[in-house]
Parts: sequence; structure tokens; C-alpha cells
Amino acid sequence: MKIDRRCFLSLVIGGAAGTALTPLPWKLTDDSSIWSQNWPWTPVIAKGEAFYETSACSLGPGGCGISVRMADDRTIKIEGLAGHPVNDGGVCVLGLSGLQLLYSPNRVTGPMKRTGSRGSGRWKSISWDDAIDEIAGKLSDLRASDQPQKAGCISGNRYGTVPELIKRLMKVYGSPNVMTVPSLQDSLQLTMKSMHGSDAVFGYDLENADFILSFGSGLIDGWGSPVRMFRANSGWKDNGIEIVQVEPRLSNTAAKSDQWIAINPGTEAALAMGLNHVMIGDGLYDSNFIEQHAGGFAGWKALVMDDYTPEKVAAITGVPVAMIQKLAKKFSGAARPLAICGRGQGDEPFALKETMAIHALNALAGNLNQPGGVWAIPRPDYIDWPDVEADNVAARGLAAQRVDGAGAGKYPLTPSLLNRLPVAESDYSLEVLLISSANPYYTMADARTFQKQIEKIPFVVSFSSHMDETAMYADLILPNHCYLERYEDVPVTAGMARPVIGLARPIVEPLFDTMHVGDVIIRVAQAMGGSIESAFPWESYETCLEETLSDKWETLNEEGFWTDEDFQAAAWEDAFTTESGKFEFGNASLDLSPGFEALAPEGDEATYPLILIPYDSMRLANNAVTNPPFVMKTVEDTVLKGNFGLVEVNPTTAKSLGLSEGSVALIKTPKGEARVKIHLYHGIMPGVVAMPKGLGHHTKDRFTAGKGSNIKELMGTVEDQASGLDVAWGIRAKLTKA
Repeated sequence: MKIDRRCFLSLVIGGAAGTALTPLPWKLTDDSSIWSQNWPWTPVIAKGEAFYETSACSLGPGGCGISVRMADDRTIKIEGLAGHPVNDGGVCVLGLSGLQLLYSPNRVTGPMKRTGSRGSGRWKSISWDDAIDEIAGKLSDLRASDQPQKAGCISGNRYGTVPELIKRLMKVYGSPNVMTVPSLQDSLQLTMKSMHGSDAVFGYDLENADFILSFGSGLIDGWGSPVRMFRANSGWKDNGIEIVQVEPRLSNTAAKSDQWIAINPGTEAALAMGLNHVMIGDGLYDSNFIEQHAGGFAGWKALVMDDYTPEKVAAITGVPVAMIQKLAKKFSGAARPLAICGRGQGDEPFALKETMAIHALNALAGNLNQPGGVWAIPRPDYIDWPDVEADNVAARGLAAQRVDGAGAGKYPLTPSLLNRLPVAESDYSLEVLLISSANPYYTMADARTFQKQIEKIPFVVSFSSHMDETAMYADLILPNHCYLERYEDVPVTAGMARPVIGLARPIVEPLFDTMHVGDVIIRVAQAMGGSIESAFPWESYETCLEETLSDKWETLNEEGFWTDEDFQAAAWEDAFTTESGKFEFGNASLDLSPGFEALAPEGDEATYPLILIPYDSMRLANNAVTNPPFVMKTVEDTVLKGNFGLVEVNPTTAKSLGLSEGSVALIKTPKGEARVKIHLYHGIMPGVVAMPKGLGHHTKDRFTAGKGSNIKELMGTVEDQASGLDVAWGIRAKLTKA
């Protein structure tokens, strides 16, 4: 059977939910159009009896359960795990292609030490014993000089045993500098702390909501768990649930919503405040919740009524007054309305004022901890290890100011501010940096400035399984097992309405001389001896994991997941742990004066007349994971053509610049420039242009390197004055003929 490229794309992506919820018949990949690359590492189907092994996918935030078809010791196919509470048998295109990450020629096959200059690609293989000794030696030298705070780490994961082992090492060692890659979760965590008073995470009862108001969330573009969102979207369509998408670009989510509201970039919070104004002014709110269970409402009302009239909001957002009023009445008139935020896939933080303004709509509707609403879900709390005993050296190091400025001064509530690493003021600098499950060289905005900051650190260690951009500039690479070769707990925090933990299990024996990062941490601690060694009593990571999960271990091994079926969100009387014991609209430590309108994108308007914004695609991985070749095959030629990335331009804008479809142009911002091709798109507002995230890799992976441009190299940063997080969602740009 002959399948051309268009048919293949239809099969893989299909009707959004359809493809994600049914396994891909991999026999179709025999088609010559798919195998035309002559890949030397094409998986060969093994002979033997077929069987299935269960595991958990850790390629994205969804934590989906997977079922891997095996023959002998060879993996053949990845499917979704039936019955899993997140994806119930479905799998996204990235998860489907995970085998190519296992067998990728871009994998690091053993511990390596840099021999040339950083980025030169010159390495030598070393033994694991030598690698462990070198890290332990560097860390011990800092402690010997009474400067343990000069060590730090960057983690791509917030929860689970591996991040906790890293935190434990840093704590008993004496460094406060544990940083995580920023995302929407940072903003939501601060919102929960400020308005609910708790350290819970946001859960969304999406399946039972009856009106969805999305402020830029790419509901079918990879937000949360992609498969769960496809299912939820199908349910909304079947049940006639209205979906309203607010964003400046016609994304796939906007195109499949009942209404798309085009809004000026970065002004979502102003619109939310305008909706607050109408609901409060017209009495369209849950008076019982507000009167009995909310604090600070009078101040919030005064702010909303004085500064965010529909007329003022319309001038800021470009959304007509009548539409603002109609939308507020639709939202308040629904029985179970739900307002959600998170631009695209939710990889970028929101300003705290933005998340508070949007979450206030759920509070006005009284839809907190209610069916179809926002639920406060306890953070994963199954890790119950004995407290570490910090010696005098560690105590002095932990008392030092963090190098990113988080947790003190202007930002006492923010636990990590990796984006501020290049600009934060500190009386010392890092000398040792460990990087796990992250590729900050590629993912951080204003990438070149961030890279220069990392290059100042004398000793950088990457635990990457693959030779990504960060690993290329490290001093040591200690490759972790691939996610299909290792045990690991996968707590799900991507908006689920109940606690869920998945278990990644080794489907195959490690193919190369790799080591679980958890084992590396334990061995480093043991090599350092003393109180540090005592804090890590486990023989191995697997022993640590089994002991930690204890009563859940058997269930996780048998079912592949554990979920708290008896979980019930707290009643309003017990739900809030603020000083008042109520939901707080305003926090005394936050500036709630006018200022929700868009932060000015960096750059002079006369020189850079356009605004460049990024967008997310289900077909482009844009975090620590790089697109496997199969996924690259699904990228449309309106996104990537040859090695050119395309920039979306409204035809009116393109005409004024003398540009046409497919023409080569130079896009320039105050941070960088790139050669692109033009794609005329009526779904982008005039004066705004858009480029995808996930292209422009600089590795030696021939399937992704040099294809398109990394938009993060063109983006600047804008620091949220309330949280310190980088909340930029646009930068001024100009397009010229190349």
C-alpha cells in the first residue's frame, strides 16, 4: 500500500483526538517515503513471542501510562496504557515515537570528560569510578574552603524521588542553590499560596465543566496531558459545552473552539479584570461564597470598578466593549464555568497579577473545589525521609543568599528564579553546577546571555542521556538511563483533579554504559563521607524508590499507576489556610494597583515595528526532549520547509513590507536575527508575527540540527515585579527581504 506524505500526516495527526486515542499501525512505516532517510538504526522487528510491559512516559508533563510491545528483548511499539487515569489507552505522537529516543545515534554511550574547549566536541571516555571521584572531589574542595554555597543544580523536574535526592544532597552539603526550569507551574503555585494560602497544585475538573474560558491555553496543542485534553475536548463537543479561546493567534485550539477572541498580545489579564468588573458590577457572582468564604473582596472590587471598566479594557485589549460584557454574562450564567490560563503548552510563566486576575473569575463563580471547577490538589507528599543533619559548614552555606535571588528580598515567595541567574546580585558566583532533566542552553529566553552566564561556571556536569546543547558545553557528561531503561516515580501534576503517581519501569536492559542519576547522587554522597554519606543510607536508587513508595510499590508494579480514589477536595470551610482562613482576592504583600495591561515588549517601536510571539505545536518538542525523526516527519511545510523555519505574517502586514508567500526574509529583534521564510496567515493579527518553539537545534543530531531557528535566541526577558519570573511573551521585531 502506497502512503504519500499528506496521508501519513493525516494518519499521525488526523482529527486531533482520533489519532491521539488510537495506536498508530507501525507497519505503514515500511513506506519508502518514510524510510527514505536510510537510517542505519532502523528498528528491526525481533522474532519471538510478543508480550507487553507497562511503564510511564516522562517525555512531557502528563505522566501518561504506556504499554510497550516486546519480542524477546526488543521493543517494537509503544501504545497508551488502557485504564490509566490520565490517558486511558491513548498516546500522543511524541510518546508514540519514544523508541527512537531509546535507539537514537545521538545518545551518550558512557561517561565522558571534555578535553577541548567548551563546545569543541572533543571528549574522552572515563570510568564511572573516576567520574564519581571527580565530582566528589570538586564538591569536597568547596566545603574544605567553607564555600559549599558555590555549588548548585538545575532540575527539569519539581517532584519525585530524583529531584528530592538532589535537594537532599544540596541541603546536607550546604548549598541553597537548587533551581528548577521555570514554567506556568511556578505562577500557579504562587497564586495558590497567595489566594488559598496553601502549597497545593492546581487541579482542573475539566471533564465536568460546562463552559471553558481559556486565556491562551493550548488545550489541543499540548497543554497539560495532550491525550487527556483531546478526550476532554471531544466530550465538550459531544455535550455541547462552549469553549472560548482568548489569544492573538488562531491556534489549533482557537480554530476548534466555539469562539476565538483575538486580543492584543500580553493583555489577557486586563480582559480578565474587565470580566471581573462586569460580574461584580452586575451582581453576577456567587454571593454565598463571597460573603462567607472570601476576604479582601472590598479592595478587589474598588480596584476592578475604578480601573477596569469595559471601555478602558477594550482600549487595552482590542476586544470590543459589547464582547466583554457578553462574555462575562456567559461565564457567570454557566452552572460550572472554568477559567484557565497558560499560553500554549504552559511552558512559560504568567505574571502573578495575570494568574490572580484569571483565578478570581473562578472564585466569583464559586467554582473552587466544586465539580467542574478548580481543585486544590495536595503536592506529592509520599516522600517521608528522615531530616538531614546539617553540620556547621552546611549551616553557614545554607544561610547564604541564593545566586538567583529567590526566596528572599523582593521575591520571598518564589522558590526558584533560574531566569535571574545572569542578572541577580550575589556576593559570590557558582563554581560547580549539576544539570538534570534540563537543557537550559536551548530552552531559556535570551539564550545567548544565559549561555554566557553558564560558561562562567568552572565545572558543569550534565546528566543528559542525549548530546543536547547543554551537554555539549559541559565539562562532564554522566548519561542517565533512557526513560525506557530505568525505574522512576512519575507524580502527575499537570492539572489532574486527583493525586496520581505513575511508575516508569525498565522495559529493556540499558543499551550502553549509562547510570541512573539517582545512583550517581547516592554514590557521590557516599564518596564524600561523613554527614553527607549518612544522609543517603540506601544501597541503590531502586532500593530507595521501593522503600519510599512502600505501600504503593505493589500497586504501582502491578497496575503501572496509583491514584487516590477516595480523594475529596476540602469543603470551603476547611479549604483555605490564609491568615483569615478565607480565599483572599488581594494579598497585602502584592501591588494590586493598575498595571495588568501588557508589559512593553523590548525594543524601540520605530526600529522594530512588529511584535514577535512564539507558539507551541504538538509536533514540536520544545523542552529537554528533542523531536524524534518520526515526529519531525509530521511537521507541516508551513512550519518547516527544508531547513527554513517559517514565520507567520498577516497578508496585510506582508504586503506593506513587500513580502510574499515563501519569500526569504531576515527577522531581527534586539536580541538576535534569523533567516526565515514567509507564511501568509490570516489567523495572525496585523502587526504581529509568530514563530514556533522547538526548532533551531545546534547539536550534531542530523534529524533536527540546523532546521529552522530557535526563537528563544530572539526573545528577551521581562521580569515580573511581583514574582521575579520571566513573563515576556513577545519582543519587538522587524522583517526585511533577505
